[in-house]
Amino acid sequence: YFVQGNLTPQQVDYLCYALFADPLTETVTWQLSTTAHQPQAALVAPGVWVVEVGLHPGVTDPVANQIEAMAVMLGMPHLRAATGRRYVLSGSLDEQTVHTLARRLLCNETIHTYYLGPMSPAFPQPARSSHHATTVSLSQLSDSDLVSLSRQRLLALSLDEMRAIRGYFAAAGRDPTDVELETLAQTWSEHCVHKTFKAIISLQEPGSNQEIGRIDGLLRTYIRAATDKVSKPWVRSAFVDNAGIIDFDDHYDVSFKVETHNHPSALEPFGGANTGVGGVVRDVIGVSARPIAVTDVLCFGPQDMSLADVPEGSLHPRRVKAGVVAGIQDYGNKLGLPTVSGAILYDEGFTANPLVFAGCLGLAPKGSHPLGPQPGDLVVVIGGRTGRDGLHGATFSSEELTHETGDIAGTAVQIGDPIVEKDVIEVVCLARDAHLYSAITDCGAGGLSSAVGELGRRFGVDVELAQVPLKYPGLQPWEIWLSEAQERMVLAVPPAKWPALQTLCHDWNVQATAIGTFTGDERLVVRYDGTVVADIAMDFLHEGLPRLTLQALWPKQDGELPAAPGSDPCQQPRWAGLLGADSYTPAGLRRSLLALLAHPNIASKEQVIRRYDHEVGGGTLVKPLTGATNDGPSDAAVLKPLQTWEHNKGLVLSLGINPQIGKVDPYAMAISAVDEAIRNAVAVGADPDQIALLDNFCWGNPRRPEQLGGLVRAAQGCYD
Repeated sequence: YFVQGNLTPQQVDYLCYALFADPLTETVTWQLSTTAHQPQAALVAPGVWVVEVGLHPGVTDPVANQIEAMAVMLGMPHLRAATGRRYVLSGSLDEQTVHTLARRLLCNETIHTYYLGPMSPAFPQPARSSHHATTVSLSQLSDSDLVSLSRQRLLALSLDEMRAIRGYFAAAGRDPTDVELETLAQTWSEHCVHKTFKAIISLQEPGSNQEIGRIDGLLRTYIRAATDKVSKPWVRSAFVDNAGIIDFDDHYDVSFKVETHNHPSALEPFGGANTGVGGVVRDVIGVSARPIAVTDVLCFGPQDMSLADVPEGSLHPRRVKAGVVAGIQDYGNKLGLPTVSGAILYDEGFTANPLVFAGCLGLAPKGSHPLGPQPGDLVVVIGGRTGRDGLHGATFSSEELTHETGDIAGTAVQIGDPIVEKDVIEVVCLARDAHLYSAITDCGAGGLSSAVGELGRRFGVDVELAQVPLKYPGLQPWEIWLSEAQERMVLAVPPAKWPALQTLCHDWNVQATAIGTFTGDERLVVRYDGTVVADIAMDFLHEGLPRLTLQALWPKQDGELPAAPGSDPCQQPRWAGLLGADSYTPAGLRRSLLALLAHPNIASKEQVIRRYDHEVGGGTLVKPLTGATNDGPSDAAVLKPLQTWEHNKGLVLSLGINPQIGKVDPYAMAISAVDEAIRNAVAVGADPDQIALLDNFCWGNPRRPEQLGGLVRAAQGCYD
């Protein structure tokens, strides 16, 4: 632990035993830190090396935040804190080997820095942000220059989209500011607006350019169409808010949301999974519900893969799994939410791009979610502060993952602070019951830009960035506006209700700041110290995106479907030879059974499940593990939220996933996944007539016709 402040030795001693160490089990020493790194101190004795690891400046340090907060309570204000980890390595090691161990095992250079010998943390020095936005000269750029600019700024915009932006500002007689350009890139990102699912799709005949059909959007034609066709009266909200909402009983509604955090988890597994859980929990808070359970589905590369076979720029699958599991455990357990249901799968296809699905269930009094802001309402931000560790989250997640992604988009990776989010949950639930806000949403991958832009879509909004609480000084206006701060919500608050909300937030030690007003002029206006840095018509921001037209093809399947390479676990190289001529003798069958049970996709996941708290909250009836000795996987989870004990109704959460079938035909895969999820739910007592489905797609680049063809097949399977 590093602390900086005007402290006496007695105060340092008190901090050591009050905060840093448990005197029953730990010892603690302290010393004055040197002001500079001393590499000569790395080799403390023959064959003994010291490596110290710390976070990059600007990366969230939740423990340091708690130290600073506790120091204030202990009468030591103005103290600054940072944390690190010291490793002592002993053995026949040269300096190059120590560097290799540090990079591959002891730290992740996306968020960490390491030193051989003692480190000195970098405490950010006060710096004034510039209130000037930079003008980006689009009007003079050629088409190739527009594409290059999109790539350089990580905008993830196509040429047609860049042209549309250039045309809008040309009509306004000016070029855009960096704030405006980044705002449009975020709002138009695949992550936020689902361009592929809304695109017109031309179905192509394999082997020719002949069009054999057109689809007016996968979302409209298949995904939303299924919900509309079934038209269940107990579906209260779908496709329009942060999470879907259905009736639970006469008194409560249930909300459910699942999203992926694949790209961040590939770069920094702990932080990616950690903030994945935090983000999906905030989506449920964003429909005014109390989170009651989380779930996860994880897909990794083979754990025994040779290091030489790991693609360039990727972490080893074993390291990815360890970090992801730890990140989920850290956030869910600290929030006091049970982690129920879930799955873990392994395949070489998940080596470079692991899949991390995070889901959350919520419960709210029936009809308690307010529907929209009104002109004159205040724009209020509560919860976490803004920093650079969250820039380009929306556009980064909309790009392909390559070996260069970590170097280009490292700022999109964050570390969560579940203690802050826990307090935010309590504030929102109390504010909901007291009717203190007229609308709410979370700061998603685009930060204030996405949250305020969405809430102000109907009426318009005027925001002052100088009022936004920052983690550290020196951020530029576009960084303040675009950074995805974790543990942060945006509310529309009637002015008369603002004092009561301020008092509530103060009581829970949650920071709350009014940063603007909903106006009624249908424009997004962003200022810094009164200077306008962005001014965009809401109509163009949300409706000006050119609609994509994409080509899709899928090879015809004549007769019996071909076997997918590697689809039979016992025919994969590592399992070959286990089935022989005596396969159907008792000994052969026993060997075959043991071979199957040893396969990673079949073997027990208890070692992971036991790390998650599935009992907290007291509402889990059917646990993730069941049977006489509680070591067999259950078909699904059954919950009975404590708030509903007087009513005779429970809640089932199940899932289905089978990517191996997708190697043959995604249509069959989708049907298999839906079928599995429903069978699992019915097996624990769910009523088949009251099951709601949530689809989540992880796919290859849809700009490749064969990839989009597979996605079309999967959407058709879900609909059917």
